[in-house]
Amino acid sequence: MRYLALATDYDGTLAHDGRVDEPTREALRRLKETGRKLILVTGRELDELLEVCPEIGLFDRVVAENGALLYRPDGREEKALATPPPPEFAERLKERGVGPISVGRVIVATWEPHQAAVLDVVREMGLELQVIFNKGAVMILPSGVNKATGLDAALRELMLSPHNVVAVGDAENDHAFLGSCECAVAVSNALDMLKERADWTTPGARGEGVVELIEALEANDLAELEPRLGRHHILLGHDDEGGEVRVAPYGRRVMVAGTSGGGKSTLTTGFLERLAEARYQFVIIDPEGDYTDFELAVTLGDPKNAPSADAVVDLLVKPEAQDASVNLLGIPLADRPAFSDGLLPRLQELLAKTGRPHWTVVDEAHHLMPRAWTLAPAALPSGLGSALFITVHPDSVASSVLEAVDILLAVGKDPEGTIRRFCEASGRAMPAGLEPVDLGRGETLAWFIREDRAPFRVKTVAGKSELRRHGRKYAEGNLGPDRSFYFRGPEGRFNLRAQNLQLFLQLAEGVDDPTWLHHLQQGDYARWFREEVKNDELAEAAGRIAAEPGLSAADSRARIREAVEERYTLPAEPAESATDPSKFG
Repeated sequence: MRYLALATDYDGTLAHDGRVDEPTREALRRLKETGRKLILVTGRELDELLEVCPEIGLFDRVVAENGALLYRPDGREEKALATPPPPEFAERLKERGVGPISVGRVIVATWEPHQAAVLDVVREMGLELQVIFNKGAVMILPSGVNKATGLDAALRELMLSPHNVVAVGDAENDHAFLGSCECAVAVSNALDMLKERADWTTPGARGEGVVELIEALEANDLAELEPRLGRHHILLGHDDEGGEVRVAPYGRRVMVAGTSGGGKSTLTTGFLERLAEARYQFVIIDPEGDYTDFELAVTLGDPKNAPSADAVVDLLVKPEAQDASVNLLGIPLADRPAFSDGLLPRLQELLAKTGRPHWTVVDEAHHLMPRAWTLAPAALPSGLGSALFITVHPDSVASSVLEAVDILLAVGKDPEGTIRRFCEASGRAMPAGLEPVDLGRGETLAWFIREDRAPFRVKTVAGKSELRRHGRKYAEGNLGPDRSFYFRGPEGRFNLRAQNLQLFLQLAEGVDDPTWLHHLQQGDYARWFREEVKNDELAEAAGRIAAEPGLSAADSRARIREAVEERYTLPAEPAESATDPSKFG
């Protein structure tokens, strides 16, 4: 389910003349039986509410006093969410002839036209208070307190995100909490300004409108309202005409595929950054440590310590809704798919209970979810919610994953070939109008599979932060024989293997000048940085150094070292034998 909670105002929305009718009560009971939470958000004081609302026990939380008080009906516990004004404040109002006045746990309330006198007393006493209006009521609260802040406190206790809440109201003081939720609904008797800002206005008024909203939730989880929720869609980039290209945040399965060094990581990190800005929670399953230093996510695991599924879940359920990057470098390569298979059901269970994480990101999907993936199709497609799969080889990914994908973003060289391999592996027909495209830096060939549109070029929006590329994996890990760099020289006299950047720099200091210059001038360093280290920026720097006329072997060595060290943190202690090529012959 997308919407795991209904947050509703009381007077004028749920209730008419202070009372909830039986059809509305019955609809609330039915919604509760679906497993959804009910949250009452009202400007009323708690004691008054308990008198007029016998059905208060249906609610999982009550936000009273316009956001200043939180009440837990099951345990009859209350919690003030702000500091009340001093007692002298109400006394001073009475001296000014303001009345009637009611004083709650935090709130002080009166009626129009006393707002001018209220503001005078606030100013005279030097208090940090605000005035909120509600159909003639004048509510005085600590600055910054409103229904949205109170609802946020309730959602933290329930471990829910505002992105999984639909809110309904009718009056001025409902703007804040409706605006904080994924879907905002106004009943037909609501103020015109509220209806203009709502995503949907119910045909019925008050309780009848709430019943209509509940029936829509029961029928299809408000799926028909998705086209109206464009404000939540995540910016991907711009097409050739300059139009914005956005991705809906719910129920999407996106695959980023293409050649090494083609910009998959750059595209992905920019997209994740915008998810974080919009407060959609994500978890990255990172088999090669590529996102270790991604500053927007908390990293669990490192090359020496394996992460645990329990630690991942514990982090994701925290009220702060932190994003997570699960580094699998501490797990033997052959065991990483098994760890991922054990984590995915835990993420599914968490998603069903809390609606989070909103996005699951699987890097190197061809390794973790290969063609013979034994967990498929139990974990996909619906169980993971929105998902992002990243791969060099879409034709090596499990068919259940490919069949679930509804947006394909092809990057790098031969993007139309990437789409062709995806179609062949997934059994889909090739899209009409597909033509060869030369993608520039930061561009992708986007295919929105559900839409009747040929794949089109998108200039993606770069993120504000850069990944410190692949951290310790490339700096001091082991890339393996096929991905290592080999110093062989112009006559093939050597076979010196550099399995990481640390060893590469150490060997570079020991090889003779002809060997060093041979690989530099052939573009071997730039090619390795791009294709195996997967760092376009470093590859471009190496290419510029190689093209600089008259640069000596010593100077080019120093410049390459400087370019590497600028982008990676290398161990302080060099390997003792690495600088003597004779020991590697």
